[in-house]
Amino acid sequence: MGLIGYGLAGSVFHAPLIAATEGLVLDTVVTSNPERQEQARAEFPDVRVAATPEDLLARADELDLVVIASPNKTHVPLATAALKAGLPVVVDKPVAGTAAEARELAALAEERGLLLSVFQNRRWDNDFLTLRALLADGELGDVWRFESRFERWRPLPKGGWRESGDPAEIGGLLYDLGSHVVDQALVLFGPVVCVYAETDVRRPGAETDDDTFIALTHANGVRSHLHVSATTAQLGPRFRVLGSTAGYVKYGLDPQEAALRAGERPDGSGSGSRSGSGSDGWGAEPAELWGRVGAGESPPTGGGRPVRTLPGDYPAYYAAVAKALIDGGPNPVTAVEAAAALDVLEAARRSARDKVAVTL
Repeated sequence: MGLIGYGLAGSVFHAPLIAATEGLVLDTVVTSNPERQEQARAEFPDVRVAATPEDLLARADELDLVVIASPNKTHVPLATAALKAGLPVVVDKPVAGTAAEARELAALAEERGLLLSVFQNRRWDNDFLTLRALLADGELGDVWRFESRFERWRPLPKGGWRESGDPAEIGGLLYDLGSHVVDQALVLFGPVVCVYAETDVRRPGAETDDDTFIALTHANGVRSHLHVSATTAQLGPRFRVLGSTAGYVKYGLDPQEAALRAGERPDGSGSGSRSGSGSDGWGAEPAELWGRVGAGESPPTGGGRPVRTLPGDYPAYYAAVAKALIDGGPNPVTAVEAAAALDVLEAARRSARDKVAVTL
């Protein structure tokens, strides 16, 4: 496998997960940054390093798949080039800046008979897996409202392309964290018929949205209220899901990102301590962080019954990619699914700009 990009996405998420997946070999990392080149060699002594995507694609016949973890604006041109070179592709979210571009990529991959998958890793977050299990078991009855928050307290902008005001960069929280919360809502509750959004630029010196709210009405009647923010001084629950018989409230973030940042690895080969993965292994969390299910109670003060959080499982994504390549298994996240999420994100952007609800 070739990996294009060795910033946050490439070095923290993709490279470690690829290296920990049976059947996959990280062959080449592409980065023009000398410090990142040395970092890649230090972390993966057998890896080859290329300075440009063109250098990598010139050896397309030596590779089985290309992973694109470079800045958002490069996703479409690089995925197009890789597909045209005959290579299956994994693209970090968002796969494209528009739903139309995502569908064009999907059509190209289908035409070439190649895998095109989108890295929506938070489908394998511990809280999301737990909520899916609760819904499958009917623990909440009919869900009426889904509240999802991905909030941070970062009062000062960090800079870089993710916070750039240039539309060509496809930055801002709507397309960053918004890609996750919208994708999760669609997986849980299906197609959306109406979108309302509010986007704000709160921090001094910020250039793009850093405090965003999205309200979705699903075709089945469920309403999703989604919050993504870098300006939240007091964090709300990650999930608050209200149904006809009970609700589920869960605080805290899945531990896998923090573990990966600390140098831990799913296969235990990393340099970091295991504390970030919980006492029960990769992706697990301690009992005091479990969510609660109940009715008419106040979960933050102990109401409801605790529900064990299933371990998070980011490795499952690349295990599915390996199975798709080797055995013809299903694509874990298709570009068509990603396009549906981009339909919602584009509608949210129009809604916030024009201060109207947008019908899909």
